[in-house]
Amino acid sequence: MPDLSKLPPDFLWGVATAAYQIEGAVDADGRTPSIWDTWSAIPGNVDNGDTGAVACDHYHRWPEDLALLRRLGVDAYRFSVAWPRVLPDGVGRVNAAGLDFYDRLVDRLLADGIRPFVTLYHWDLPQALQDRGGWPERSTAEAFADYAAVVAARLGDRVTDWNTVNEPLCVSWIGHLEGRMAPGERDLTRAVRASHHTLLGHGLATQAVRANAARPASIGLVLNLSPIEPATDRPEDVAAARRMDGHVNRWWLDPVHGRGYPADMVATYGVEPPVQGDDLAVIATPTDFLGVNYYFRQLVVDDPAGPAPYARQVPVPGSRETAMGWEMYPAGLEQLLVAVSEEYRPEKIIVTESGSAWTDEVTAEGTVEDKERTDHLEQHLAACAAAVGRGVPLAGYFVWSLLDNFEWAYGYDKRFGLVHVDYATQRRTVKASGHRYAELIRAHQRLAGAAGAAASVA
Repeated sequence: MPDLSKLPPDFLWGVATAAYQIEGAVDADGRTPSIWDTWSAIPGNVDNGDTGAVACDHYHRWPEDLALLRRLGVDAYRFSVAWPRVLPDGVGRVNAAGLDFYDRLVDRLLADGIRPFVTLYHWDLPQALQDRGGWPERSTAEAFADYAAVVAARLGDRVTDWNTVNEPLCVSWIGHLEGRMAPGERDLTRAVRASHHTLLGHGLATQAVRANAARPASIGLVLNLSPIEPATDRPEDVAAARRMDGHVNRWWLDPVHGRGYPADMVATYGVEPPVQGDDLAVIATPTDFLGVNYYFRQLVVDDPAGPAPYARQVPVPGSRETAMGWEMYPAGLEQLLVAVSEEYRPEKIIVTESGSAWTDEVTAEGTVEDKERTDHLEQHLAACAAAVGRGVPLAGYFVWSLLDNFEWAYGYDKRFGLVHVDYATQRRTVKASGHRYAELIRAHQRLAGAAGAAASVA
C-alpha cells in the first residue's frame, strides 16, 4: 500500500490515452490518413495484421468512455488530438468537424469536473507531411507549430494543460533508426534530423500555444526515460551504459534544459543535428512541467556491431516481466524521478504514463481479476510517494491506460487498460485494477480533505 500521506494534497490522479490507439473512425468526418494508417496497412508491420481503423471506436463511444472516468473518480484525463483529423493536409485547411469532436470532449470533461490534458502529438503525423519528408525535414516542425496554434485557438479558452510531443525518442529512434514504428525507416542521419525537428517542434509549439490560448497555459514535453545500468563491471559495458543513457535520456533532457546536445552522443552518432540560428534557444523555451513516462530500467552490454548507440539491452536475471517482456521494477521510478529532479531541477514533474500489460481474462462472472496490474499500480505509486519524500516536485500520476487499445506494432494482443475492451462487441469492463485505483484516489482525497480541515481550524 503506497503511503498516500506523502503525496501533496493537490496531487493529480489521471489516466491517459492516445488518439490512434482508441478513436478508430480513421476516414470519418474529413480525417485523412496518418503515417500509422499507412504503416499498419503493410503486411508484417503489426502483429496479426491489426490496424487502428476501429480500435475502441472512441470517436463514437466517447460519452461512454467519459462515464468511465467519472466512475474511476479521476481528476484529469490526458488524451491526444489527431493531427490529420484537424488539418487533413497537415497544413492550411482546417477541418471543422475534427475540431468539433475535441470541442465536445473538452466541454463534457469540464462539466464533469475533470481537467483535460491535451497532447498535441502522439505519433499520428499526417501522411501528407510524410510525403514531403516527415520529421527529418524542418518544415514539419514549422507545420507542427501552425497546427498547435489552430488547436490552442479553439480549445485554449478552456484547456489550461498541454503536452507538446509525446516520446520524441519513439518518433525518432524507433521510427527512423530501428524501423519498428511508423514510418519504419532505418537511417541514422534521418533519425538524428528527426530528433532535432521533434524537439524544435516542441519549442515552437510551446510558443504557439502560449500565443494563441485565451487562458494561461501550463505546458510540458513528455519524455520516456529509463534508469540505465551496465550488465557487468567490464569497462566496455560501463561505457555502453553511458552511451545508452545519452541515447535514451540525455539527448532529450539536455537540450530542453538549455544545455544543447551532449557532445559525447554527437560523436557517437557521427551526425551533427541540423541546428540553425536560435534553434537551441527555441528548444529550451521554458516550460511549466516535465512529463515523465516510465515503464522499465535498462540493463545493457556493449554491442559494437549493432546500431547506434552500440549498446544493447539484456534481460534482468530472475526478474518479474510483464506481457511485454519488460521488467517490473518500481524502484526504478523513484530512482529516475530523484535523478532527474536533482540533475535538471524542473519546476514540476508529472508522471504522464505508467502502466503494465498482462494476460487478462474475463471470468464467468464478468470480472477481470488482474492482480499483477494492481500490484504494479500500488508499487509504482509507492515509488512516487517515496520520491516526493526525497524532495521531488511530483504533481501527478497518469495511468497508461484507461482502455485496452491498439498497442502499436503489437496490435491488440497487449492489454494495458484499467478497463477491459471486448473488441468484437466493444463492451467495456472495469478491471480489479481500475476499482483499486478508484479506491486509492478516494483514500487520498479523504486524507487531503482532513489535512485541509485541520489547517483551517489551526
